[in-house]
Amino acid sequence: MKVCIYGAGAIGGYLGVALAQAGAEVSLVARGGHLEAMQTNGVKLLINGEERVARVRATDNPQELGPQDYVFIALKAHSVPGVVDKMRPLIGDNTSIVTAVNGVPYWYFYKHGGALENRTLATIDPNGKQWEVFGPERAIGCIVYPATEVVAPGVIQHMYGDKFPIGEPSGEITPRVTALSQLMEKGGLRAPVMTNIRDELWLKLWGNLCFNPISALTHATLEVIAADPGTRAVARSMMLEAQAIAEKLGVKFRVDVERRINGAGAVGAHKTSMLQDLERDRPMEIDPLVSVVQEMGRMLDLPTPTLDVVLALVRQRAATAGLGEILSVPPVTAADLEPQKKRAAN
Repeated sequence: MKVCIYGAGAIGGYLGVALAQAGAEVSLVARGGHLEAMQTNGVKLLINGEERVARVRATDNPQELGPQDYVFIALKAHSVPGVVDKMRPLIGDNTSIVTAVNGVPYWYFYKHGGALENRTLATIDPNGKQWEVFGPERAIGCIVYPATEVVAPGVIQHMYGDKFPIGEPSGEITPRVTALSQLMEKGGLRAPVMTNIRDELWLKLWGNLCFNPISALTHATLEVIAADPGTRAVARSMMLEAQAIAEKLGVKFRVDVERRINGAGAVGAHKTSMLQDLERDRPMEIDPLVSVVQEMGRMLDLPTPTLDVVLALVRQRAATAGLGEILSVPPVTAADLEPQKKRAAN
C-alpha cells in the first residue's frame, strides 16, 4: 500500500513512522533542514521512553513519487490552497485524500444533503481549487487528537494521544476506509471508522474556534481562559453561536458547552496552536478555525456577533505582527452587524 504524508512535520512524521511500521510503502514530503535530516537519518519518533526510526523516502518534490493509494494532508490548513497544484502528481484514479487538518475541510458539503449540497467554502478553498483538483469523492475525513512536536530536525517527540478517527463524508463503511483503519491500527494508532465524521469534526472545532483566537489575543493558556469568568463567557458565547450553525447543518453534540469548556481547561497550562504560531512568527490558522464558521453562519443567515468581534481582533493581531493572513472573505463591518443584530433580536 503506497501512502504519502504531505507535510511531514510533527503529526505527519508521527503518522509516517506508524504507517511504515505497519508495512506500508511510505513517502514523506517536507522541506528545509527537517527534510535533510530525515533523508540522512530517517524519521525518529520519541515515544513511551523509546526511539523508533523509520527510513522512508523523503523529498520536497512530489513528482518523484507518482500516484499513491492514500495521500495524507498533514499541513497547517491555511497552507493547503498554495500546494494543490504541487500535489497533482500524487493523485491517480484510485487515490484517496485523507484530510488530517484542523478546522473544516474542503469536502464538507459533499454528500451532505440539503440546500448546501456540493457548496464550496471560500475561506478554506478559494475558487474551489481543492474541490476541483482533489475531488470530493476522493476525500476521507480524519480528526487529529495526538500532541506531538518537532524537537530537532528529523526528530518527533510524542507527548500524548494516539487517536485519529476517520470516516467517509457519506457516512458509509467502505472498503477503502476500512483498509485504512486496519493499516493505521496495525501501526499502533487508534483509527475508529465513524459514520458521523462531521459530528467528530465539530466537537474538536468547537473548542478550537474560540480558545485559539482568545489565546492569541490574551497570551493565556487553556486553564486560564476556562477559569477566568470574562474569557470563559466570551468562549461560551462563541461556542453557542457555532452550535446553532452546526445543529442547523444536522450535527449532534454529544457533550454540552460547559463540559466542553471544562474539558479544555482540564488540559492545563497548554498554549494553543494559534498562540504557538504567533510566538514563532508563523501564520495562524484563522480562516480554517474561525472565518469558516462565520461564512457558514452567513450561508444559513444565522448571526455570529461574538465570533465576528473576536475574528476582527485576531485578524488585526495577525496584521500587526506582520504575519501573512489571506482574507478569503471581507472583514465584517459595522454595516454587516446591523442586520445580524436585528435577526438576533427577533
